[in-house]
Amino acid sequence: MPLIGTPAGLVAQVRFNHSSARDTTQIPSFDKYKSGSGDASNRAFSYFMVGTTGALSFLGAKTTVADFLANMSASADVLALAKVEVDLSTIPEGRNVTIKWRGKPVFIRHRTADEIEEANSVNIKDLRDPQTDAERASKPEWLVMLGVCTHLGCVPIGEAGDYGGWYCPCHGSHYDISGRIRKGPAPLNLEIPVHSFEEGNKLVIG
Repeated sequence: MPLIGTPAGLVAQVRFNHSSARDTTQIPSFDKYKSGSGDASNRAFSYFMVGTTGALSFLGAKTTVADFLANMSASADVLALAKVEVDLSTIPEGRNVTIKWRGKPVFIRHRTADEIEEANSVNIKDLRDPQTDAERASKPEWLVMLGVCTHLGCVPIGEAGDYGGWYCPCHGSHYDISGRIRKGPAPLNLEIPVHSFEEGNKLVIG
């Protein structure tokens, strides 16, 4: 029913004030969800979980690396090629022979008595890389060296140079009959590889 003073055809809107409206800014309590053991226990548990996870990750990584290295290691046939056997009876006195070992040239010199005497007569105090001949040749008549110049890795020429040993034409390094650097830019003597002399006049390199 229209109220008095309201135009015909319109219904007056009645507004009500609610003085007891709910406070929507009130924060709910989560006390019942909190752990009763305290912050110290929670922190210890967190540290334990982090440490356990780290340890398991480390063990997993270690196993992966170990398997990778095992797969990458050389097989038996490759290891067999790491050593080279040479029949020394085929090399006459006063001659050089070059063989290949691990992708590098190896010089084998069957030295004469005069060459051995010449190598021993050198005053090692005058050498750039002091070494006696006995330190380089365990068996005096046989000199075994890597045929790689210690300057820039070139291959020297045998029975050449100012000292009758080896000469590197690339940069002018001269080595004597013991393979010791005597002249030129090379800083060190020619390297002596691991080798041994076996029964039956055999030389094993490697």
